[in-house]
Formats: sequence, structure tokens, C-alpha cells
Amino acid sequence: MQSGPMVHASVAVAPSSAANAGTRVRLRARSGGLVGLTAGLAPDHVQANLVILPAALAGDFLRFCQRNPKACPLLAVSDVGSPRLPTLGHDLDVRTDVPRYRVWRCGTVVDEPIDVSAHWRDDLISFAIGSSFSFEQALLAEGIEVRHIARGCNVPMYRTTIPTQPAGPFAGPLVVSMRPLRAPDAIRAIQITSRFPAVHGAPVHLGDPSRIGIADLSRPDHGDAVPVHGDELPVFWACGVTAQSVIAASRPEFCITHAPGHMLVSDLKNHHLAIL
Repeated sequence: MQSGPMVHASVAVAPSSAANAGTRVRLRARSGGLVGLTAGLAPDHVQANLVILPAALAGDFLRFCQRNPKACPLLAVSDVGSPRLPTLGHDLDVRTDVPRYRVWRCGTVVDEPIDVSAHWRDDLISFAIGSSFSFEQALLAEGIEVRHIARGCNVPMYRTTIPTQPAGPFAGPLVVSMRPLRAPDAIRAIQITSRFPAVHGAPVHLGDPSRIGIADLSRPDHGDAVPVHGDELPVFWACGVTAQSVIAASRPEFCITHAPGHMLVSDLKNHHLAIL
């Protein structure tokens, strides 16, 4: 299968070098020196969610992403059996360059290794999906606090009652990430993130979490809880971990993903994805 539609596919990535912050993060992951979260690392570089599926399911998953672009904005799609995504990094290897992976069988996580070379198959196709970590640098540049970065933890993520648009076997609830913001910062954050549709774009909800099926902000389904102060609103963005929620629901016989918060860091710069 050839590469599917990609956001800004015409943007060329400069050859990797030791000075490239995205390359340095990947090399640390590849060597086993980085097994933690990637929020705040290589802040100018695009980070991506990763889904790797057998080719027999890739067409349906591609259609799922196309039908759910807020949750699963496609950045790149590999050729069959290739671990490379050259538009995101010339030396990038999806088998080794994520700090921690999840290996799924029939919808259940069976392993969380730091290298999936032993699980690689010649029929696999990789999908890189935009991550909200990429727009956080734009928020920070405007003086907006991103609480999970300030606290050194993972962003809180929640399953909602908002359905996704199904494609083939792939269907399930939307997952959102949450950042608490004061009202003026929330307005500014909407304006800023609207410029980044390739990494989820504007929020899908703000305010009362129960309206989207979230009962308790202190108990995220993924990531870490962060405090929401009395003068703040919880602001929710569509999240690429939606793909993992859908994988759990659709139960494909085999799949590899990143572990939530442990992203694939590319050589592509965030500003390349901005709509001016």
C-alpha cells in the first residue's frame, strides 16, 4: 500500500543531523536511554501518535482516520512492511524510535516494550497521527500555562460518550485530552490551536465534563490527573489515543501503538503545520 493522504505532504524534511532536536530524541529512544514521556521534549518538533496494523486492516483504518480528522489527523502512512516514514525523518524507524510501545492482540495490551523489532512483520503498515503535544509550544509561547508540562506529568486523557464515525471494524468513543485554563487563556487557546488542524485543532468542548460523559476529572482513563482551580475551565481537545480506544473496541488480531504520552518525535517543525 502506498502512502495515503498526508497533511502538508509536500513539506521536505531536512536530512537528519546530530544538531536536530527531533533526531536526538529518537536516538535516545532507539538506544534505550529514553523510556519516559515526550511532552516538552524537542518543543519545536511535531510529535505523533503511532498505530501499526496488518495491511488487511489498513484500508479500513485509513478510512476511519479520514472520517474522524479531529481525533486522528493523518501525518504520514508507510508502505507495506516498511518501518520508515521519510516525510517525518530520513532516519526514522518506527520499530525503535518511540520511548515505549504497546503490543495488542485481539484488543488487549499484551506487552509494553521499548523496542518492537521482535514483533515486526512484513505485512505491517504504520500510521502517524497528529498529537496535541505539537501545539503546546504555541500555547507556551503565548504565556499560557500547560499544567501537565509544569508539573512534569502526562496529560490527562478521558474516554467520552461522543461516538466516532465508524469504518469497517473500527468504531468506538472519542478520547479527549484536558488542559485547565482561565477563561481569557481558554479563548486565546482556541484561537491558537485552530491554526493547527493537523494536530487536532480547536477544542471539542470546554466546561462541564459531564456533558461529554466524564464523571470525575480526578480519574483520567490515561495519563495523570492535574488540578483544576476554581477560576479555571477544563478545556478538552480530541486526542489521538482515540485510535487505541477504537482498537480495544474492534479487537484486531494484532496491532502496535505507542504507549500514551510516549510519542514519535519527528524532524518536521510545528510551524510547518500552522495555517496562517
